[in-house]
Amino acid sequence: MKTVGIIGGGQLGLMIAQQARLLGVRTIALDPAADAPAFAVADERIVAAYDDSAALEELCRRSDAVTYEFENVPGRVLIPLCRRYNIPQGFRPLYDSQDRLREKENARANGFFTPEYAAVDDERSLRATVERIALPAVLKTRTLGYDGHGQQVLRTEADIERALPLLAVPCILEEFIAFDYEVSLVMVADGERVVTFPVGRNVHRDGILDLCFLPAGMEDGVLARLRQVGERFMAQCGYRGILAVEVFVRGDRFWFNEMAPRPHNSGHWTIEGATTNQFRELVRFLVGEPLEEPQIVAPTVMKNILGQDLAEAEKIAAERRPNVHVHLYGKSESRPKRKMGHITFVGMTPEEYARDWAARFV
Repeated sequence: MKTVGIIGGGQLGLMIAQQARLLGVRTIALDPAADAPAFAVADERIVAAYDDSAALEELCRRSDAVTYEFENVPGRVLIPLCRRYNIPQGFRPLYDSQDRLREKENARANGFFTPEYAAVDDERSLRATVERIALPAVLKTRTLGYDGHGQQVLRTEADIERALPLLAVPCILEEFIAFDYEVSLVMVADGERVVTFPVGRNVHRDGILDLCFLPAGMEDGVLARLRQVGERFMAQCGYRGILAVEVFVRGDRFWFNEMAPRPHNSGHWTIEGATTNQFRELVRFLVGEPLEEPQIVAPTVMKNILGQDLAEAEKIAAERRPNVHVHLYGKSESRPKRKMGHITFVGMTPEEYARDWAARFV
């Protein structure tokens, strides 16, 4: 029986471990929190910091293959491990995603259109770039931003003044794309082929994913071009394993927003809404099994459950409705805007969700 090591024990690690168990694969998770969600399912646990080189060495030594469930694993400890152990995704996709400037340059160099952008490090360079790109624009920290943190939309001079504290760290200024909608492209590659999951349309609230609708309702030709560009991007970059790319769509054009070399929040619907799911295919890749091409099973809606939604989600779980799948992550502390679970409604359209379910959430 093979063993997969998971750096990180959050909800993504939890769902990787769940799918691994269904495939007859053991898991070991490493996380600094003794009550990390993945520990409820993983066969073994290592409680240690992500930069604890001895603990990471132990995880790798006890695993047949190792993956990571979040982007901010320190490179100074992971890169040497990639040379000595089987970390099939390698460090490259992680490295490319850890700096928004590097990420955009890499996307543009390998086939994606991107918004206009430039590095900004102080007020002078910010104002010079605003003159060139024009407002509105989006100022983002180059590293460590997520779920709307570390970024601010600039529309006026007052917004520029308010955003100056962000320049305490290196930033990037990006052209604001007035997009019609955002989609996620989730792919798994094994070096010979790329499987691409059905594309979902994302709806955000306060910078955090709120809903995902399947299918996305894209025009067939635009969808085909997006898949082609995404699959070519993975091949040209030499990426293997899982990659999620968030894309802005306006009319028949699309722009790269950002990427993540791990399972993605917008892909959780695949557990029940597709013939195979993002976690299962990642595990298949890690243990060397052939990948399966996913297909959507029915129109699907996924609702992200944050702390303020948890009580209602628990009520829905108790109702045990058919085709309503409630996933709660078992986090010990619930806070507003903290991801606590998700609900997948299989066989539901956006209109049906708006009519029958939206009012149940804040």
